[in-house]
This record gives sequence, structure tokens and C-alpha cells, in this order.
Amino acid sequence: MDQFDIKLLGSLQRDGRLTNNELAEQIGLSASQCSRRRTALEESGVIEGYHAVLANQAVGLGVLVFVQVSLAAQSPDSAQAFAKLIRGMDEVQEAFALTGEADYLVKMIVPDLKTLSRVLNEVLLPHRSVGHVRTSVVLDRVKQTTQLPLDHLAAQEKAPAARRQAAALRKRAAAKS
Repeated sequence: MDQFDIKLLGSLQRDGRLTNNELAEQIGLSASQCSRRRTALEESGVIEGYHAVLANQAVGLGVLVFVQVSLAAQSPDSAQAFAKLIRGMDEVQEAFALTGEADYLVKMIVPDLKTLSRVLNEVLLPHRSVGHVRTSVVLDRVKQTTQLPLDHLAAQEKAPAARRQAAALRKRAAAKS
């Protein structure tokens, strides 16, 4: 990944609807070069997709909540049952398996506290895999972004040529095996 790829990724994170011409102008390449680079980044999985970001309040989702869940039993069956439950809940935006006191951290968004109470009391708490639930309702969102920091990539790009060549050789060797 070179400086042009890094600039391309940064620009697309800020506005995924940029045309190749607009992107080319921002990063200093031709539109065809931008198109090839974008396609390569998509095919390699660096760019996973494009989507619209909706305003939760505008679509009637006013309560953001984080739920810490401890499983009833520490077993693969319990973990699989919980994961299946979570994948089927539209209210869940993200869920993470954790180390520490709780087994999972679940980010949910619901229209109101009444809906939150229903989801907790009728869906989460009665489920056989759930042992304990601790809920935190968000009072104010201090920061929200989907953009990943890319500064470390720029620093890698400035690394000495010998290190880049060694990394490329390791990558080729790994691809052959």
C-alpha cells in the first residue's frame, strides 16, 4: 500500500460516493489509475463495501444502549446459542466477545425505554444462554465515526526501502505456501 492508496482510502472514508474523477483530483492520479486502485482494494478486501449512514433520531431510534452479558454457562453450546440469538436481533448493531468480567458487550438501538424493557425482559433475560445482564443507556454521544485511523500506514510507507522489500518477500513466500 503506497501513499496514493492511503489517500484514496482516506478520501473514500470521508465520502464513499466520490466518482473516479473526483477521487483522482483529490489524490493526484488519473481517473483510470484511481479506478484500478479502487478495484484492487475492493478485491483484496481492504474496502469491504459502501453504505448509507442513517440518522438514528430521524428514523425514530432514540435510545442507544450498551449491554454487558455474562453467560449462564461457560461452554461452546452456550456461546453458540447466544451468538445465534444476537444475530437474529435487529436492535443489535454490534456485539463483541470479551475478556474480563462480562462475556459479551452488545450495542443496541431502540425507539424508546419501553422497547428496551421489552427486549431485555422478553428476549435477552429469558434466553437459556444468558446468566446476567448489565445495561448502560447512553446519555450523550461524544464522538461517532466509522473512519479508521490511517496514519500508521503513512508511517509504514516512509519506512526504509529494505524493510519494504523484506515485507514483500515474506508476503510472496507466504502466498506460495
